[in-house]
Amino acid sequence: MQRYSQSLSIEIPDTPATQTFTDAETAVDHLTTLYDNATQFLIDRFRSAMSNGHPGVRYRAFYPQVRLITTSYDKMDSRLSFGHVSEPGEHCITITRPDLFREYLIQQIGLLIRNHGVPVHICSSDTPMPVHFAVAQDTTQSVPQDGAADFILRDVFDVPDLATTNDDIVNGVASPGPNGERPLGPFTAQRVDYSLARLAHYTATDPEHFQNHVLFTNYQFYVNEFETFAREMLADPDSGYTSFVSTGNIEITDPNTRIAPMAKMPQMPTYHLKRANGAGITLVNIGVGPSNAKTATDHIAVLRPHAWLMVGHCAGLRASQSLGDFVLAHAYLREDKVLDDDLPVWVPIPALAEIQIALESAVAEETQLEGYDLKRVMRTGTVASLDNRNWELREHSGPVQRLSQSRAVALDMESATIAANGFRFRVPYGTLLCVSDKPLHGELKLPGMASDFYKTQVSRHLAIGIRAMEKLRDTPLERIHSRKLRSFDETAFL
Repeated sequence: MQRYSQSLSIEIPDTPATQTFTDAETAVDHLTTLYDNATQFLIDRFRSAMSNGHPGVRYRAFYPQVRLITTSYDKMDSRLSFGHVSEPGEHCITITRPDLFREYLIQQIGLLIRNHGVPVHICSSDTPMPVHFAVAQDTTQSVPQDGAADFILRDVFDVPDLATTNDDIVNGVASPGPNGERPLGPFTAQRVDYSLARLAHYTATDPEHFQNHVLFTNYQFYVNEFETFAREMLADPDSGYTSFVSTGNIEITDPNTRIAPMAKMPQMPTYHLKRANGAGITLVNIGVGPSNAKTATDHIAVLRPHAWLMVGHCAGLRASQSLGDFVLAHAYLREDKVLDDDLPVWVPIPALAEIQIALESAVAEETQLEGYDLKRVMRTGTVASLDNRNWELREHSGPVQRLSQSRAVALDMESATIAANGFRFRVPYGTLLCVSDKPLHGELKLPGMASDFYKTQVSRHLAIGIRAMEKLRDTPLERIHSRKLRSFDETAFL
């Protein structure tokens, strides 16, 4: 393997000077041009280096960025939780995949221009674009593992850098830039690119298919019901749904088209019932455990969904509950541990009124019960999430005492993680669980009992989740994205 000095000259693409825009669409058009030029530069140089060996120079291209400069403490509509900055100064964020995020960027940039009455500045940033993420846009190529090429990859190209691939912004610990600039959005371009790649890996579907309303579940039974529902919607020309995407990016528009299962399923099989402008529903089978729940939400968050809900099974903790009853979480006892370093357990995870109303009304409509009668099948209360699936086998006095003191009505392994990460990432969240066992009262989840339960309750439970999402779809965005999710000093972008 040939080695070169690290003092190689650096070749970069030609980039235009900073341009200002008072129209969001033309601003995003320019972002797209800058991004396409940078990725094509790296793709072409990578292809040449793979064919001809070390070029004797370094290649570098940069992410585009959006910059907002304000000089006044503009008075904003106090009802708005996003679309403006709280203090004058310079605010910027690097951008990736403007094609994927076009509608989002037009919306967010348009709000900035309207609310502050100043233009936005679009230019190349000083953040290098890793070759892995650029080449990902060319389906005919892939970056080889380290040592597979006849030169050291990082001698010629930039590779992912953890200094800009982190959650410092959303965790509230990001430092101002060298010129005092503050973040305009919740994620840097490298952080977004990293998650887009991970999503494709874990879910076996491309990020382009993800919809703005995401349901999480922990059982395959819900997937089967979701596909059945999707086919019914595709058969109805008035449903508004346009296609169904299964794992492996298999997309159908004809409800009678058979989908062959993948030979090797991904870790988190994901399915998308699509609608115009991403207004459909995505279902993710995260499996069991808080680690999976964190992994899925860590990456889906960069897509800036309008809401995500957990619709899974739980252990009922009260003698008055029956198998098949619903639990609407209004608080969480967090003993899942996976987010303790990012979001301390003393941070309360509040219930969001718009989500709670949508879920409760969906239960009422699906069960044909209302008011006091709804309490027969649904209980509102604290949901406890643990990291030990077999918690029942441990010594009981300590755990049961904590559950009682917290007033918990149900227990699972994922809901608190999904809600806490929704809070952390400013994604509206909610939880509606279905009681599948009552271990404290001698009703364990055994094969025969579970089979009967699944046959009767999964379809209804999923229908409630879908109905709730359709209600949220028709709710104005500024009402869903509650101010409760925003801290003292927030980014302007959702």
